[in-house]
Amino acid sequence: MHHAQTAIVHGQDDALALTLAGFSIGMDGHERAAAFAAFEAALAVSPSSALTFILGSVIYGWAGEAERAIEWGKRGLRLSPFDAWAFAAFHSLTLGHFHHGRYEEAVNAAHKAIQSNPAHSISYMLLAAPLAKLGRLEEAKTAAAGVLKLQPAFRYRQQFAGVDCAPALAAAMSEALRATGLPE
Repeated sequence: MHHAQTAIVHGQDDALALTLAGFSIGMDGHERAAAFAAFEAALAVSPSSALTFILGSVIYGWAGEAERAIEWGKRGLRLSPFDAWAFAAFHSLTLGHFHHGRYEEAVNAAHKAIQSNPAHSISYMLLAAPLAKLGRLEEAKTAAAGVLKLQPAFRYRQQFAGVDCAPALAAAMSEALRATGLPE
């Protein structure tokens, strides 16, 4: 946290430093207001920073701010469609659509996240939840197995606590993931 705060103080003219500091403060420190102040400062320096929109969308997604998660994720993808962080933007789209009960759209976004980065376990968890909500339990169980293949000690409650997941989103996802057999 100290390094992120130092980056904000000393990196006011560096959009990348501000973006990465904001992401760290938002995800690890759970200080979303401070994170978005850093993102806004980054956008003031570089209004077309795809990474700022992508990483900001992730924080919006886990916060349960579905519309902002989708808006920022789409904007980041428009600015940099083949970005190395595209999977994170697709996570945001998945979370946003899941939060609104648009499970088919969530499944489509999760598949794109996996295509973008097949080695990221969270993508498979984000695929498993909407598949379970759609009643496609065998596919959901296969996705859940993908999580454990990449991260054998995975527990979704730990994931939700680690990202400070919005309570309503965590409850809905937990209900879906419980059906897949993914360890709580």
